[in-house]
Amino acid sequence: MERSLTMELVRVTEAAAQKSARWMGRGKKEEADDAATTAMRDVFDTIPMQGTVVIGEGERDEAPMLYIGEELGTGQGPGVDVAVDPLEGTDIVAQGSWNALAVIAIADRGTLLHAPDMYMQKIAVGPEAVGKIDINASTYDNLQAVAAAKHKDIEDVVATVLDRPRHAKLIEEIREAGARIKLIPAGDVAAAMNTAFDDTGVDILMGIGGAPEGVLAAAALKCLGGEIQGKLVPSTDEEIARCEKMGITDLNRVFYMNDFCSGDDAIFAATGVTDGELLKGVQFKGNKATTETIVMRAKSGTVRFIDGKHSLQKKPDLVIKP
Repeated sequence: MERSLTMELVRVTEAAAQKSARWMGRGKKEEADDAATTAMRDVFDTIPMQGTVVIGEGERDEAPMLYIGEELGTGQGPGVDVAVDPLEGTDIVAQGSWNALAVIAIADRGTLLHAPDMYMQKIAVGPEAVGKIDINASTYDNLQAVAAAKHKDIEDVVATVLDRPRHAKLIEEIREAGARIKLIPAGDVAAAMNTAFDDTGVDILMGIGGAPEGVLAAAALKCLGGEIQGKLVPSTDEEIARCEKMGITDLNRVFYMNDFCSGDDAIFAATGVTDGELLKGVQFKGNKATTETIVMRAKSGTVRFIDGKHSLQKKPDLVIKP
């Protein structure tokens, strides 16, 4: 992949974040998601690449744009797989809560997992705990392993878990182990990424979330030197059949980093829509907007934080006020 694509992806996530941020706290998650998706698609049309969506807004008959299989870019440049979540945390934006992101990852064609739209059990950690976790091990053993790897007592370890009824047992096990918990309403891509940064105070992500989000999280952690493991959790006969169609006959199969992203390169970008532990959300003042973006590349190991200052007078398409 060409190095110049790194900054092109920043343009994509910045546009999606600014458009969706206009809907913060207005209680309209569909409108926020549509704004992010439209903005992201418009910018993709200007990027010199031959992209194919492998993780997107849904199948072609379910999504008007950024659907799985859609071709993106100008048709010139490298062929890449594209994984997008135009607005990770639609409910978060609707409620005006924390950690909503506009997210994109690309990798060489044929290297990103075409994860089905179903649940996946996941465990993710930052660089210090790579090689120490095992999704088939007990909650206590994984927490103890992370504590040892990070030279902490287990009561100093913080596990992030989606606040869902399905996690009642997991939450109980974490508490019994003596670790602390950060319950989040949504946004486990951000939570997985946070495990790689000490300043966020997060050590491990555990629990069940979306499989497509697992691919995005894997791309981010590949750039950051972290680790993710996952197991599909189909809940219907239709989802089981979909796994079998993908050639996944063993539902206990563990997906490792190279299953999620098999190549040696990936580029990941995320712009904050609302404030979070790692990124500030979009701020508007008069004819100005500010954004904060993280962009990183696995091949070089470079991680950049970009503070964007945008003139809305020169970008009138961003001055849409619902």
